[in-house]
Amino acid sequence: MSDGLTGEHLKVSAVELAYHWFNRAIALYCLLLGLAYWVRLIGLYEGPLWRFDLMPAYWQVPAVALAVLFPFAASGLWMLASWGPVIWFTCALVETVMYAGFPELYGARPAVVAAHGLVLAVFLGFRAVLAFDRRRRDDAG
Repeated sequence: MSDGLTGEHLKVSAVELAYHWFNRAIALYCLLLGLAYWVRLIGLYEGPLWRFDLMPAYWQVPAVALAVLFPFAASGLWMLASWGPVIWFTCALVETVMYAGFPELYGARPAVVAAHGLVLAVFLGFRAVLAFDRRRRDDAG
């Protein structure tokens, strides 16, 4: 009796494997960013206004949201869930708007904006190659 699955369908291509490891690397990065926001919120960070009760309201809202969303994105990316990149993109968009759109409030952090842009470009590149590879395998099979 056959269950309809063959070894051909279960093989993971090198591109898929690289994409999985890329997601997991970004998951670790998101976890570190989430922890950094938590450290700032609870006051372990040495710096001016880096405790929740001392932060201005325009810092409180994104700091709390990113402290929750970055670890959530990390878990989704690590599990290779479809919602992981969506949550990461939301976090990246918030930080990009903060640092590129309102540098007078949040400071200019071009390295953060560039890192998010680079990750997005690599992610889109992987998705394009995976779609092309899937189409090629479907046409061949």
